[in-house]
Amino acid sequence: MPTSEPPGALVEFLADPDNAVLDLATAVARCATALGVPRAVVYLADLQQRRLVPLHDETAAADVDASLAGWAYRTLALRVAESSDGGMTAWLPLLDGAERLGVVAVHAPFLDPGLLRRARALAALLAMMITSKRAYKDNVVQRTRSEPMRLPAEMLRAFLPPRTVGNTHVVSTAVLEPAYEVGGDAFDHCLTPTALHATIVDAMGHNLLSGLTTAVALAACRNGRRTGAELPELLDAVDAAIARWLPDQFCTGVLLRLDLARGVLRWSNCGHPPPLLIRADRLVEGALEREPDPPMGLPAAVRGTGRQVHETTLEPGDRVLLYTDGMTEARLADGTEFGLDRFADSVIRASAAGEVAAETLRRLIHSVLDAQADRLRDDATILMIEWYPPGREPRPAHR
Repeated sequence: MPTSEPPGALVEFLADPDNAVLDLATAVARCATALGVPRAVVYLADLQQRRLVPLHDETAAADVDASLAGWAYRTLALRVAESSDGGMTAWLPLLDGAERLGVVAVHAPFLDPGLLRRARALAALLAMMITSKRAYKDNVVQRTRSEPMRLPAEMLRAFLPPRTVGNTHVVSTAVLEPAYEVGGDAFDHCLTPTALHATIVDAMGHNLLSGLTTAVALAACRNGRRTGAELPELLDAVDAAIARWLPDQFCTGVLLRLDLARGVLRWSNCGHPPPLLIRADRLVEGALEREPDPPMGLPAAVRGTGRQVHETTLEPGDRVLLYTDGMTEARLADGTEFGLDRFADSVIRASAAGEVAAETLRRLIHSVLDAQADRLRDDATILMIEWYPPGREPRPAHR
């Protein structure tokens, strides 16, 4: 069947072993040429998702909230506009699974369906290239930072997963501030074929020792999870690891597991603020509030009892929010606390407006930061899960 795509050039590009040592900007240019795309420029989201930063300095950065590039990033949708040189520009989101990496701008004298199809293929390839190279290319990471990072934050961020994981039926997304100074907060989430696992942790203090406590907690949790441990065993592993390696430390947290087919949510709360449930665009008061267990890191002999695991069943479209108290205790410009009600209401209004989950949290954390001149008194972390059962279509914005 005739086609306008140049498959031979693309195969040759992908099969070339020299690609492994190319810098990312050169690889982008060669990949675009192989796909028959005239010119492509990659923009990566900075650490706080305020700017889209080009891979090289020849192009200016774009504001996420006030640019066409930002519109494509925020909505995960294609945006086409006339270029200043009289041609056309297509802005496409760069997605690694559910994770938003940035956007790619494709410039051409004109755009037709064939070129847009190749542009989408280019965006998919570039997302995989960026994800693989940023793990060991410091210059890629440096492009997304606007200030030096403190050592505890550097250590913790090395442990963090992507901000967003998910598929067409479930998404888990998180934000963590202050971006460059975080000390003891962290989150984790992962998908298996049958379940979503998520964790939020808040260690005592705000220093390197706090970060070490959180790192040990996450490592113990992942280690147990990857050997098939259930929630009670995971909690025992975290308690034992912290008690052994950092005996004077502890941390609060929530560990949960969501059955993807049935929506059965199982969780344990270890001295942490209770999760919130938003259903049909309203907060279900006390739905996930249970008597909390003691913080993690305390030996069983000190706790006196085993860990409790709670269970409930979600309904399609439910959103579950995990958070640390630095979020609700943040101060607004007038000195009042952000508070639980305002926190839940912000998510509800964004949900009703059809925003993608990751965009809801980005806007929410920025509203708090902007009220405090980017200076939080404590770490603030939010993790949100949205679930739809197989066979049930999610909101259009989440596809």
